[in-house]
Amino acid sequence: MRKRSHRSRAVVAIATAAVLGLAGCDASGGNEAAPEGTAVKAQPSPKPTPVWNRAPASVAAVGDSITRGFDACTVLTDCPEVSWATGGDASVDSLAVRLLGADGAAQHSWNYAVTGARMSDLAGQVEQAVQKKPELVTVMAGANDACRSSASAMTSVADFRKQFQEAMDTLRESLPKAQVYVSSVPNLLRLWSQGRTSQLGKQVWKLGICPSMLGDADALDAQATKRRNTVQARVKAYNQVLKEVCAKDRRCRFDGNAVFDYHFGTDQLSHWDWFHPSTIGQARLAEIAYRTITAKDPVT
Repeated sequence: MRKRSHRSRAVVAIATAAVLGLAGCDASGGNEAAPEGTAVKAQPSPKPTPVWNRAPASVAAVGDSITRGFDACTVLTDCPEVSWATGGDASVDSLAVRLLGADGAAQHSWNYAVTGARMSDLAGQVEQAVQKKPELVTVMAGANDACRSSASAMTSVADFRKQFQEAMDTLRESLPKAQVYVSSVPNLLRLWSQGRTSQLGKQVWKLGICPSMLGDADALDAQATKRRNTVQARVKAYNQVLKEVCAKDRRCRFDGNAVFDYHFGTDQLSHWDWFHPSTIGQARLAEIAYRTITAKDPVT
C-alpha cells in the first residue's frame, strides 16, 4: 500500500510540473523557442508623432497691414475679411479657410495683426494670440521696418533679429508646441517697378507711402538708385534673419523666400494705393502659405 501511495504521488507531481511549465511559457510570451517551422509574428512598432502637423485645427495671425487686408476693399481702411491668413471672403480662399473650412475658420481663426506694425510690435501681438492657444501662428512682418521716412531710418538688422527672437521666445513660453509659419518680406523694389507704371499710384505714393523706396518714384539718378538698392539689401537681410531664427525652432517653417520671389503684377496690387495687395494678391499669399504649411518637408 505504501509503495502504491508513493508511486501515485510521484505521477501527480510530474503531471503538475508539466502543466505549470506549459503555463509559465505562455505567460512569459514565449521564452522557449518556437517549434521548428512555426512563423513568429513581429509586433509593429508604434508610429512616431510627426513634429510638423500639416492640418492644424486653429490659426492665429500676427503682423502688419498686409495681414489686415488694408486698402484691399476701400481706401485707407482695414479689410480683414479678405486677409490671406484668416479672411472669410470666398474670392481669397484664405489659409484658415483652406485648412479649416469656412465654418471652422470663422470659429477657430483670429487676426491680431495691426496696420503700421513693425517687428518691435510683434511680441505684443503674440501675447494676445497665445490666449487663444492656436495650433498655428502665422507671421508676416518687416515691410514697415524697411518702409521708413528715409533709408537711414530703417530698423537695423541686429535690432530686427533681437525683436523677432523676442517674439518667438514669447510664443514658446506659453505654447511650446504651437507651429509657426513665417512669411518673407515682400520685394519692395519690384513693388516700385510695378506701381510706378500708374500715374495715380505715384500721386498716392507722394502722400507718404514707403518714402525710403517709393519717394521720387520717377527719379533714376545714381542717388535714387543707391537709395532703393540700400532698402532692397535691407529687406534681403531681414529675410535672412527670419530664415535663421526660424531654423532654430523645429516647429517653425519659413516660406523659403516664396513671397519675396513671387513676380506679382499690378493686378495683385491695391488700386487704391498701388502698394498693398489687392484681393487677388491676398489670394496669392494664401496659396503660398498653404503650400508651405501642407508640404511634406520644409522648404530648404
